[in-house]
Order: sequence, then C-alpha cells, then structure tokens
Amino acid sequence: MSMSADTPVPPKDFKGLRPLPQIIFGSRWLQLPLYLGLIVAQCVYVILFLKELWHLVGGAMKFTEQEIMLVVLGLIDVVMISNLLIMVIVGGYETFVSRLELEKHPDQPEWLSHVNASVLKIKLAMAIIGISSIHLLRTFIYAGTLGSPTSPSPYTETGVMWQTIIHGLFILSALGIAAVERIGASAYTKSHH
Repeated sequence: MSMSADTPVPPKDFKGLRPLPQIIFGSRWLQLPLYLGLIVAQCVYVILFLKELWHLVGGAMKFTEQEIMLVVLGLIDVVMISNLLIMVIVGGYETFVSRLELEKHPDQPEWLSHVNASVLKIKLAMAIIGISSIHLLRTFIYAGTLGSPTSPSPYTETGVMWQTIIHGLFILSALGIAAVERIGASAYTKSHH
C-alpha cells in the first residue's frame, strides 16, 4: 500500500518531538486551504480566458487590428497570471507544506526539480514583470490618443507615467532580489568549501 503525495509522512522521530515543536511543524498544513483557494482562482481565470476568447472569435470580422491586439494582449495577460498562480500553488506547496514526490513523473515541470524559496522568489518577480509589461504595452497602444478629443484614451498622461515608474520599480526589485540571492549563494558556497 503506497501513500499519496498529499498524505503527510512524519519522519520516524516526529513522534519523539515535544508537543510544541509538533504543533509548530504541523502548522504548515494550515496553508493547504490557501493553496486550494488559489486553485479555485485558477478556475475563474480559465472561465475569463474562455469568455475573452469567445469575444475575440465572435468579433474577428468586425474588430480593427488594434482591437484584436488588445483582446489578444488580454488573453496573454490571463495566461501569465495563470502561470503565476501555478508557480505559487505548486512551488509554494512543495517548498512550504509537503513534497509532491513528482521526481519520476513524466509531466513534472523542469523548474520544480530545483525549487526552493529563493528560486520561487525570483521566478515570481519575473512573472510579475511579464504581467506588468503586458499591461504597459496595452497602455502604450492607447498612448497615441492621449489628449485627443476624437478618440479619447482610457489613460491619462499621469497614469501612463505612474505605470512606467511602477514597472521600472518591479524591474529594480527583481534585480535586487536576484543580487541578494546571488550574494547569499556565493557566501553559502564559500562557507562550505
């Protein structure tokens, strides 16, 4: 009889732990409802994607090229957010709750084999930059109509400026996280040689 990956397998000496360490170590399972909630959010994004795809197919003959591009950017945005959710669900569960034991599974994502909190932070930062880039590209498509009375833009000059600044801060944050992780890994390697 084999146990599923979701069945917690305490180490042999887990029962020998004092009660407080047992409670603290077992408290990681309180995160399980959070990850299940993110799976529900993933389902909502699938519904949103299908709705937008239906909208694109239905309007393909009457939409302008710019309108098609905006809908496609919306679809890409949904996919990137969905990818971010998967990284948080799978990587977070594997890192903070319990092993999924997918090492021999043919569909195991490559990144999962070496996931840890540091790798997950960098991957999440890169995904957020990608999502921000899609939003900024959508904004820039409208930028040509800023201040035009015939084709009003849903964005203001100040809004475009702030989106650009925030995107730049996302990039700087990701670079900072990567630099700190690299310094930490270098220091760890030096201390173990």
